[in-house]
Amino acid sequence: MKMQKAQLGEICEVTDGTHYTPPNTGGPFPFLTVKDMTEQGLSFSGCSYVSAVEFERAKKVGACPEPGVVLFSKDGTVGKVHVVRNERPFAALSSIAILRPDKSRVDSNFLGFALGNPAILRDAVNRKTGSALQRIILADLKEVDIPLPSLSEQQRIANQLEQADRLCRTRRYSLELSDTFLPAAFLELFGNPVTNSKDLPIAELGDFLSFITSGSRGWAEYYAPRGSRFIRSLDVRMNSVSDEDAVFVNPPHGAEADRTRVKAGDVLLTITGSQIGRIAPVSHRLEGGFISQHVAILRLKAGLLPEFLSMYLSLDAGGQREIARLQYGQTKPGLNLEQIREFRIPVPPEPAQQSFVRLLERVERFRAAQGEALRQAEHLFQSLLHSAFADPGTDHAKPTAVGV
Repeated sequence: MKMQKAQLGEICEVTDGTHYTPPNTGGPFPFLTVKDMTEQGLSFSGCSYVSAVEFERAKKVGACPEPGVVLFSKDGTVGKVHVVRNERPFAALSSIAILRPDKSRVDSNFLGFALGNPAILRDAVNRKTGSALQRIILADLKEVDIPLPSLSEQQRIANQLEQADRLCRTRRYSLELSDTFLPAAFLELFGNPVTNSKDLPIAELGDFLSFITSGSRGWAEYYAPRGSRFIRSLDVRMNSVSDEDAVFVNPPHGAEADRTRVKAGDVLLTITGSQIGRIAPVSHRLEGGFISQHVAILRLKAGLLPEFLSMYLSLDAGGQREIARLQYGQTKPGLNLEQIREFRIPVPPEPAQQSFVRLLERVERFRAAQGEALRQAEHLFQSLLHSAFADPGTDHAKPTAVGV
């Protein structure tokens, strides 16, 4: 027996926001567009603010959503979903569809999760029209099919999905907090680099470099499905090297390849383009990889640890100020190797640097555990989302309990 379905227009009043943009006067009422719908909820920080008169004008045309309304972005970025809860009063532009559920037939939270279900969302997104600015017209949005179990079953499903979603958000927040811990710990251990509050010795980075080089051009011809890792500027993040969309090479033999091969303990620095100044130590898993022309290898002598240098150069109050001061070029900024040698850096005693590295290793172990917990929580949420909207009688018809 298949789950009952109803078209969105049968179970909701489907309208949209204002078809005009009121003046941003800095008034008391937020005026939201699609860009103000984020994964974390509605953002009131970068939106327009309108007067009480304009808010009342928007309210008269139904463009001021109240609690229980479901928002769906229908212009530009199609498919963002948000259930209005107890946010401050606001008005919305016509790029946002405003769905007012018939509460006798559909639960608002259930509808929000239903519209986020990949199959249902795909049905809605496939109705987009236009080339320059893609959009869904309200008439087409009303025809999207929504599964419709009993109201009590909808509420049970929504409550369970809410638990799983809350778990995902908690895991993400934990990871975000850990991102701020190490920079704060660094400043606590070594002081403010701007004022050198710990009176640390200051040296030029070149005094601690045994080797420095940048990559060479023309490596695209050596790309291969597997082989040695090829590290591009986009792979270098702050204090880590990303494995997302990793590229591999079968490198040529010779001095040029030997020169650009990385070793564990090296530090990588992006030296050209808009993302100049990203920095990361090389871990053992990247040993034997190669770098692109937009990345420099910094190989250190004794007395300066790669993790310490990477963290210092990543700080806005530290190395990023030095990078901004020294980089050349306006249309395409860049750093040359001589400028990198001239970086002025604090040099604390090596035992103090080692203490920071031990702290970093503990935090990285915690982050790895939290990352795995987040992966499991997201997998659970997606499994529940899939099974919640499967036809009754299938193996995945009923979600299991939340317990990650």
